[in-house]
Amino acid sequence: MTLAEEDLEACRIAIQHGSKSFHAASKLLPPHVRAPALALYAFCRLADDAVDLGADKAAAVIRLRTRLARAYAGDPLPTPADRAFAAMIATHDMPRALPEALLEGFAWDAEERRYDTLSDVRAYAARVAATVGAMMTVLMGVRDRDALARACDLGVAMQLTNIARDVGEDAAEGRIYLPLTWMQDEGVDVDAFLANPRPSRPLEQIVHRLLREARRLYVRAETGIALLPPRCRPAIFAARLIYAAIGHEIAKNGHDSVTRRAHTGRGAKIRLAGAALGASGLSLVVPRSATRLAPPLPETAFLVSAAAQANPGNRGIFDVDTKIANLADLFIQLEARDRGQRLS
Repeated sequence: MTLAEEDLEACRIAIQHGSKSFHAASKLLPPHVRAPALALYAFCRLADDAVDLGADKAAAVIRLRTRLARAYAGDPLPTPADRAFAAMIATHDMPRALPEALLEGFAWDAEERRYDTLSDVRAYAARVAATVGAMMTVLMGVRDRDALARACDLGVAMQLTNIARDVGEDAAEGRIYLPLTWMQDEGVDVDAFLANPRPSRPLEQIVHRLLREARRLYVRAETGIALLPPRCRPAIFAARLIYAAIGHEIAKNGHDSVTRRAHTGRGAKIRLAGAALGASGLSLVVPRSATRLAPPLPETAFLVSAAAQANPGNRGIFDVDTKIANLADLFIQLEARDRGQRLS
């Protein structure tokens, strides 16, 4: 099954309007990765909208499970997104456990589930965002566990940023994704807040705390970018910068996500994408470290295992490529250090 150009164009249009941050970062991906990535994001974006905007959310999740089953059976629904998604599955041997976990997260949304602890929030983020990070890593031909763990860190960090940004919009829909124990600790009554969403100092402290966790995971995630193919690194680094910039805007707004919604404009996205591209592998790469080798978050470990176990035959080839890339990165760092010493 091949990815038809007309289906790809439909996916590109869907992403351009539905996920501007990814659309900006995706332009930096090499073509052989960009095409299946657009198919992946289009399916995920439209699936999310089907649940989020549908009147009967439970029924929408059931329909999504049927669509997923048909895609894996090689008999997708006759829509561009479904055909493109099925082609991506067939071409890249995508482990079914990954999109299955994504649909589980959508089911939690349909249930209007709330989350008591940060771990519970991370478990939700693992399903609706880290799954995409793991699938993107697979599309790049990478099955290395460390790379997958850091990709999942990035997905969770992005989702925590989304949650911090959308507190007011979610509350208007009667939804809350902040850890309930944190709200209790700060003396914020959840039901009273949902009935009348207003900014407050305690709520701003919660948003600040959530963004601090996101920043920690962005740092962990960045150490894994060196494990990706060199041509893919700028796009992932751009995504990391663009989403982190949303957190910076929230902070500039005094962590008020109720009356104000942080965003990065087109110009800022272009500048950040340019910065990622201009880094050219130098600032993207850090020495092999304890952070890079850290185990996955407990909430994302099942995703790492699912992706790493598939297609094990590629592992040895990638290990050789990684050693070569790491050696090249070492020379780049040494050269930069030498230049710095000469200039000082």
